[in-house]
Amino acid sequence: MVDQLKKHVLTQGRPPKLSIKDQILLCLSYWREYRTLFHITTSYGVSEPTASRIVGHVKDWLIKSELIQFIKEL
Repeated sequence: MVDQLKKHVLTQGRPPKLSIKDQILLCLSYWREYRTLFHITTSYGVSEPTASRIVGHVKDWLIKSELIQFIKEL
């Protein structure tokens, strides 16, 4: 999964604080455990807006990579 997502990550700008692997784990723990962003941020050492951005980016990367299909509302 990490190798597939590396293809969709932009390499411009400031390097991310978390590795791609940690970003995926942050996102999956958010979805799986239904933890609040506050509790996730204490585990990963990032701010809430950053964690929210990471969740959005990982979701977009997963959709582009076609590794996971999300259910679309009708």
